[in-house]
Amino acid sequence: MSKLFPRIGRRRALSVAVAGVVVIGLLAWWLLPLGEKPPGGTIVFSTGTPKGVYQEYGERLRTELAKDMPGLKVKLLNSAGSQENVRRVATGKADFTIAAADAVQAYELGHGSGAGKLRGVARLYDDYVHLVVRSDSDIHDIDDLRHKRVATGLPNSGVKLIADRVLRAAGIDPRTDITPASDGIDTGPERLEQGGIDAFFWSGGLPTKGLVTLAKKGAFRFIPIDADLVTELHAQGEETRYYRATNMPESAYPDVQHGVEVPTIAVSNLLMTRADMDPRLTEWVTRTVIKSRDGIGAHVHSAQLVDLRTAIYTDPLPLQEGARRYYRSVKP
Repeated sequence: MSKLFPRIGRRRALSVAVAGVVVIGLLAWWLLPLGEKPPGGTIVFSTGTPKGVYQEYGERLRTELAKDMPGLKVKLLNSAGSQENVRRVATGKADFTIAAADAVQAYELGHGSGAGKLRGVARLYDDYVHLVVRSDSDIHDIDDLRHKRVATGLPNSGVKLIADRVLRAAGIDPRTDITPASDGIDTGPERLEQGGIDAFFWSGGLPTKGLVTLAKKGAFRFIPIDADLVTELHAQGEETRYYRATNMPESAYPDVQHGVEVPTIAVSNLLMTRADMDPRLTEWVTRTVIKSRDGIGAHVHSAQLVDLRTAIYTDPLPLQEGARRYYRSVKP
């Protein structure tokens, strides 16, 4: 009888070993699709201006991609914003980027080079239009911007695109009725604080790091952009259909909002690439974007709004094949 125990022990040990192999295999399948080796190589990601959300998101996403794909090198490339980002990806100067839907549509309708190659990866979060003035300013509504020094964003930026449209919707010619300046979020807050400009536009996720420090000083306030302007915006053309009326929540910049929401305009941001990008790589990138939402969101508040249920809606772009594969793989 005593001789049977070692034999039973060996059988049990073998069963445990087999079970362990199965568990490890299942974990590998879950963590690494079909047990595949992660893609490698080098990609270029076009971000945005320093202190902007695009730049911060790009830096955080690069860190997350490195965890999932150690052999993938991600080069970040600063840009003026959405318009430049779209053109870079379309013409092959960058492989992935973030851009606002209105800028994507404008590029397509303008028959920009390579526009037909653009593809969506994920809808990320919304940009909110910020119209910022000093706390002691005599500007209280958009009409008061006439004959003032107003920064409308860098050339080729999404801010420039939407700021000019908002001004026209309000009956203000951005070329003649104001003194335009080309400051972005990297220089606008300081120039406003020092009196170099009277107001500036910014369009970005909430909150934008470039405004948080200034907000703590209570050095500025927001000018409301009323919902009536959205109707006027929609009348400007097909690409303006992506704008919608909303409110900037009171929690965005509590030091200057003091518990009050600010009426404004929002537009969705898209993570995008090209049709000829490796579908397998794009599938892995899409997976990382979705699963890293909370990790990135702990530092970039806007990223908390990335949602699997809405990520597939990348209008006006069709989904890239790799992104489509990922969404199909996780469909209930």
